[in-house]
Amino acid sequence: MQSAAAHEAAARPLAARAPARPLSGTAQVPGDKSISHRALMFGALAVGTTDITGLLEGEDVLRTAAAMRALGAEVENLGGGHWRVAGRGIGGLVEPADVLDMGNSGTAARLLCGLLAGHPLFAVMTGDASLRKRPMKRVTEPLSATGARFATRAGGRLPLAVEGAADPLPLDYTVPVPSAQVKSACLLAGLCARGITRVVEKEATRDHTENMLRHFGATVAVTAEGHGRIIELTGQPELVAAPVVVPGDPSSAAFPAAAALLVPGSEVTLRGVGMNPLRAGLFATLAEMGADIARLDERIEGGEPVADLHIRAAALRAVDVPAERAPAMIDEYPILAVLAAAASGTTRMRGLQELRVKESDRLAATAALLQANGVRVEIEGDDLVVHGHGGPPPGGGKVVTHMDHRIAMSALVLGLASRAPVAVDDAAFIETSFPGFAGLMNRLAGGEALQPA
Repeated sequence: MQSAAAHEAAARPLAARAPARPLSGTAQVPGDKSISHRALMFGALAVGTTDITGLLEGEDVLRTAAAMRALGAEVENLGGGHWRVAGRGIGGLVEPADVLDMGNSGTAARLLCGLLAGHPLFAVMTGDASLRKRPMKRVTEPLSATGARFATRAGGRLPLAVEGAADPLPLDYTVPVPSAQVKSACLLAGLCARGITRVVEKEATRDHTENMLRHFGATVAVTAEGHGRIIELTGQPELVAAPVVVPGDPSSAAFPAAAALLVPGSEVTLRGVGMNPLRAGLFATLAEMGADIARLDERIEGGEPVADLHIRAAALRAVDVPAERAPAMIDEYPILAVLAAAASGTTRMRGLQELRVKESDRLAATAALLQANGVRVEIEGDDLVVHGHGGPPPGGGKVVTHMDHRIAMSALVLGLASRAPVAVDDAAFIETSFPGFAGLMNRLAGGEALQPA
């Protein structure tokens, strides 16, 4: 684990300024992080060898790969996002010899709690300073009903010890707050249980876990109920290895897309971006704001909808984003706030309580990002209110990232579109989810718009 002093020495300050020309060109964003985590985990639980292409090779996903190796799966990196996983079958994972370090990845840590709960083994999990502040009780509490036992620090925080159940019980759980991570952890635990695991969500969240369970041969029934869904998984299936093509991550695509919308005259194409409707809330919101984004060559790859996105710069207008859209765009609010800062009028984003338990208090960090750069913003309860400038915001500030990669990337996109450069105290954590971000943005900008601060 990294000390505060070591982190400060390793910090990489970065600054962004308006490019000399419009953004242009074609780019491929990294593979979807959510699907990459799940591909490795399901590959480890399947019988046979799973071939994965397009895997995101950021630090978060590499931590999941290391964890699967520690649990007995054979995980091989063939280069260029091509990986193979020789699985051990349901219930076949082995006790790890050492602590599982999940780095900065809350998704990996929470999903792994579910995976471990169903196996009769003892394991200890930790993470970096940011992850050790994030609550795990939201998954350990329902998972305890399987018979697994968890021990955590005060507040349900990492490090965490788990003793999995020898004969796990199926769950019947209603998720109190929309969370794909909690839902997925319950379903992963249910794989090892006899009978039907039933998860009820009041608001539909991203369904990559359900899609991949079916892809590997599990029986999953999904019933719509109001705005939510009831998911029923038949336990103890034999998952069979199946190839996985990982689409481009829509959360990563949001950053070059936003820059192309904001820098006048820009025209950019992003290839092969995942367009799962339960992840596409940002693009629905951008359409309401007047964004010029066309979906080209729409297709299905590995059970997931995919399209090429053609983006042209456009004048944006303010919108009122309903709370029920939050599950479909929970990671995109910081970059949406940047777009709102350049739009005409006042944008209100409702129901953002989930942002308070991300890598940072992302709601407060997003407001601070804008305030440091001359944008008027308020937090009213769980709503974020941004007063747009109807054009380039002032900029000129230095943003404290709180080890949050999305805050860092959002601030740098703001710098590309502001009247004065914007700096971040640390861009090192961007590599956890978007390897090569600065290089891709500079290539689209035709120069060194992003430079060390």
